[in-house]
Amino acid sequence: MAYSLGLYAFSEGELSAFDMGAVRAALSPVAAVPERVTNEATEYWIRAADGSEAEVSVLGGHIGVTRPQAGDVWKIIIELADRLRAAVLLPDGTLLCREEMRGHLPEGLEHDAVLVPEITPATFERAAGPFTHPLT
Repeated sequence: MAYSLGLYAFSEGELSAFDMGAVRAALSPVAAVPERVTNEATEYWIRAADGSEAEVSVLGGHIGVTRPQAGDVWKIIIELADRLRAAVLLPDGTLLCREEMRGHLPEGLEHDAVLVPEITPATFERAAGPFTHPLT
C-alpha cells in the first residue's frame, strides 16, 4: 500500500508559505540527489542513514511526502513537520499539529485537529492509528 501525507503551513487561518531556508536546512543534508525545481515546486528525494527513502515536494504552504519507506526516513519527516510548525494531514483525514498552532488553523479545523505539545514519533504514531505503522 502506498502511503503519503501532506504538511501544511497556516497563519491567521490562511495557508501560508513555508520558509524555504528552513526546509533546505532540514532536507539538504539527507538529500539522495540535489534538489530540483519543476513547475514552481521544489522536489527532494531524501534518504535516511538506514537506507529508507521518500519523495518530498514543496510548493508554497504544502509539502507532499510520497512513498516514504518504513524506517528512519520517518524520523526526518516528523522532525521536519515539528521544526516547521506544520500541520500534518494523515491519509485518514486526521490533522496533527502543535497546540500553539490552534489559533492559526482555518475556522473549524481547530476543533477536529489532534493538538500536541510537539510532533514526535510517539505523537505521530498515536495520531496515525492502527491503519498503518509507518515507523516500523
